[in-house]
Amino acid sequence: MNKNKLERFISKYTLGGLVNSVKWTIKDNILSTIFDTPDKTVLGKVSVNKFPFENAALGVYTTDQLQKLLSVLSDNIELTLTKIDKRAVSLHITSQQTSVNFVLADTAVISEPHHFQSQTIPEFETIIDIDTSFINTFIRAKSALPDVETFTIINNGTLRVIIGYSLTNTNRVTIPVKGQEDFLFEPMSFNANVFKEILFANRECTSAQLKLSNKGLAHIQFNIDDYSAEYYIVAVQKSV
Repeated sequence: MNKNKLERFISKYTLGGLVNSVKWTIKDNILSTIFDTPDKTVLGKVSVNKFPFENAALGVYTTDQLQKLLSVLSDNIELTLTKIDKRAVSLHITSQQTSVNFVLADTAVISEPHHFQSQTIPEFETIIDIDTSFINTFIRAKSALPDVETFTIINNGTLRVIIGYSLTNTNRVTIPVKGQEDFLFEPMSFNANVFKEILFANRECTSAQLKLSNKGLAHIQFNIDDYSAEYYIVAVQKSV
């Protein structure tokens, strides 16, 4: 297996280090995880197909440590699982003559993320097209305004994404966007740092949709070759 396949999977849920402890599920050569951020404002699911490994549930308590161990290895890796009494206790990864051992946690010690029940997900009235240009522009804009915590989506005749939105005079970046549907009643704000990490982790995607509900929830899904990554993002209150 190419190491990059596993590293890409990890980057799509860690979001720049925001998420560390998760449960991996491998079933029928599909590796997946469900997670939320510590502040509970983002719930996500990431999966990758064509992941040749035995069916298992793995407790990955310190993803940051696993990332450091993977950095020791060259591009091609082989994974094996060590079990005691049928319980997975460590992940052994080899590359050429080098090997690393990563200790797994009991899955019971990893908190289960909050799940949105299908019947509780509101209708998404506004759909915004996301492309490579938007992804790159948003990442650069947020980097230019590192102290700005939120971005706001507004509709006052033109649908726009504004990093640094305020009724007062502020440093800001305004990005016009196209909406397939546009029923946004009031400005809606979200965590700009988290959204930047979501876009950065999925920056190879050329087309996606950001869906908005007037009840304060957004959803975005990226489908990229073998990967699927989707995120539910809760709006934040913003004083202007």
